[in-house]
Amino acid sequence: MKIKKNKNILYYVGGVILILLIVFFFISKNDNGYNDETSIKTITIAGHISKSHQIIIDKFNESHVGEIEVKSVNLSFEKFSTDEQKELFARFLRSESDKIDIFLVDQIWIPRFAKWSEPLEKYFSYSERQNFIQAALEACTDEKHLVAIPLFIDIAVMYYREDLLKRYSNYQLIEKKLNSSISWEDFIELGLELNKYNKPFYTFQGKAYEGLMCSFIELMASQEMTLYKNEKIQLNTIEARKALQLLVDLVNKYKLSSERVLEFEENQSYDYFIKNDGFFLRGWPNLGWHFMPDSLEAIKISNIRKTLPPHFMGKRKMSILGGWNLMVSRFSNNKPEAIEFLKYWSEEESQKIMYEVSGLLPTNKNIYENSNYTKKHPELSFYKEIIPKGFHRPFLKNYTKISVIITKYANMAIAKKISVQEALKMAEEKINSDLLMIR
Repeated sequence: MKIKKNKNILYYVGGVILILLIVFFFISKNDNGYNDETSIKTITIAGHISKSHQIIIDKFNESHVGEIEVKSVNLSFEKFSTDEQKELFARFLRSESDKIDIFLVDQIWIPRFAKWSEPLEKYFSYSERQNFIQAALEACTDEKHLVAIPLFIDIAVMYYREDLLKRYSNYQLIEKKLNSSISWEDFIELGLELNKYNKPFYTFQGKAYEGLMCSFIELMASQEMTLYKNEKIQLNTIEARKALQLLVDLVNKYKLSSERVLEFEENQSYDYFIKNDGFFLRGWPNLGWHFMPDSLEAIKISNIRKTLPPHFMGKRKMSILGGWNLMVSRFSNNKPEAIEFLKYWSEEESQKIMYEVSGLLPTNKNIYENSNYTKKHPELSFYKEIIPKGFHRPFLKNYTKISVIITKYANMAIAKKISVQEALKMAEEKINSDLLMIR
């Protein structure tokens, strides 16, 4: 009883802190959206505001002097986790306040936030929507309504140190397999061969968080098995067991991944991979932007190549998609101005800024068709080829809660605290017995 009481107190305190943060961040905005001293229309955007985000905001303000001013509320990832940001937005939007006009969301949040978002199909013509990469636009709809605009797209990739592989393995044969996505069976065989060199072979994100969920779902999808079917989560399956067993075996049976992956999110895994001269790393397209230019790490990165993640032999070659989107609050009093800003952010110039400054992949497909631009940035041709092979996580209103449960037990299985079968059974029972109304 005491433990339960302490948890309740923590939840209460956490709720109070979140409410205070909401007041702190948003109360300063004028209720009518106008600057008191002028007729300038002021709109507020909230979320993680990177350097490239701020550049675009500043450029928009410069081009709309005397008309519209965009003010940003930076909920940086250094101070707010994605879950904390999601909870902040949910609590704020429930109040139906008009003090926030645009908010940045992880694409998997779309079903949860759709009811608070302004439908956008009437503002973006068919031809304007055709300018977006289809895979990115798919993550912006809910019940056939366009409720968001894609900000940037992500796709999981596997990085590898070309210089190290050339030194230690039959590289020409390995390169051929890597270029077409190597099978897990061949990948493990290569790892057992290279393990004698005492370098990390495969680094992935094994902490109980969304990164681990992405690996797990991807391994299931490679076997053509979905996580969700007939309004229930499917974890008591051969495919789910094979997926989780592989992650367990990489650490415990084959010793191809360090036990430290149990602690890793993206940034920690990137640091470990580079510092220890690892062979392979699972990650996202932003590895090169994680380190300072001209640093020792950046020199090592110049020897890194990327490809699709491995697949089970004879099965599909799959890579999971991610990314962030822009939504306009249904309660905003500044919808025309907010839409104008969204359109500005969707233009090629703005999308190029995000890519060149922060390494965020464009969602405007015209950039990938611009041969002069792709010659300067050849990796865009690589992403143009693999993005259509990507797939989305299930768009469920309670996806985040489901992910928290699955990754908790998956992490315990990798740590050998429970068996694979126990982990999946416990996770499935917990999800399907909780009052989670999954669409």
